[in-house]
Amino acid sequence: MTQTTVDAIDWSSWSATERATLCFVVRGGRVLLIRKKRGLGAGKINGPGGRLEDGESPLECAIRETEEELRVSPFALCPAGRLQFQFVDGYGIDVSVFRAAGCVGEPRETDEAVPLWTPTDAIPYDEMWEDDRIWLPRMLAGEPFHGRFVFEEDRILDYWMDGSIPSIPLVTSLG
Repeated sequence: MTQTTVDAIDWSSWSATERATLCFVVRGGRVLLIRKKRGLGAGKINGPGGRLEDGESPLECAIRETEEELRVSPFALCPAGRLQFQFVDGYGIDVSVFRAAGCVGEPRETDEAVPLWTPTDAIPYDEMWEDDRIWLPRMLAGEPFHGRFVFEEDRILDYWMDGSIPSIPLVTSLG
């Protein structure tokens, strides 16, 4: 049976298909976003990020993915929140979200992403995943968050939000 509500999922035994990160560089009233060119969410606007590699910590992944996608090195990263997504097709992804105080270098377009410095009061939510409008304002305000979402393709069926961040390993692998 397909689970279409957050309450129908036993999150204590839930296991993600993949683990990933998002990294948002926020400075001077702007946030560094990307228009994703390929992979999950291609065509949508989001933060740089991607899947953890074997033996990689979420922090290491957030830095690596930002460097690969935009050719900049984020610095002063802090855990901002955690997002758990369950898709009705069975795919699940556990995402550690980081906020960075800045980056070294100027963002450049790559084969993965187009950089978009965006004023924090003009976020293009209509071009993003539906869940972003729920948790991104918290991240921009510096508030911790933990969200669980059930999706069918790119549509939210149900969600739950909390104002805490479950433990995000910074220097060791999630295993």
